[in-house]
Amino acid sequence: MKLRRLEDLPELLKEKKVVLANGCFDILHVGHLRYLQGARKLGDALVVAINSDRSVRTIKDEGRPILTENERIALVSALGCVDYIVVFDEPDVSRVLDILRPAVHAKGTDYTEETVPERDKVLAYGGSVRITGDPKNHSTRGIIERILEKAQRVDR
Repeated sequence: MKLRRLEDLPELLKEKKVVLANGCFDILHVGHLRYLQGARKLGDALVVAINSDRSVRTIKDEGRPILTENERIALVSALGCVDYIVVFDEPDVSRVLDILRPAVHAKGTDYTEETVPERDKVLAYGGSVRITGDPKNHSTRGIIERILEKAQRVDR
């Protein structure tokens, strides 16, 4: 499995141009895939930081996550573009950035380079922020809503 302790990665990746992508990845979908594939092209190694179940519960709607932390790790691990995975408990990825200090912090197209919350932190240590993936027309919330709509039609 690609899951590693965050503290082990700086030594493991010291000779590589590291790209960090992060997210909940609750109900992995094509938008996630394209985001991660694009992020991988920006460097030598892609580390994906996944929000823990506890973290997801603090930042998402009630009833989330749908998939457990271990299920989300297994799904993201199966993607060939992903080199390593870490899990973080905090509501944002700041601690991961402090320890890993990736050359590139990649975010999806629901952001611009100016609106990435951790932008100043990344720029301060000499990293860059890049936006990758396809237009934001995929979301876990949208998938959940489609499932519920279709289930209501079936129940009639």
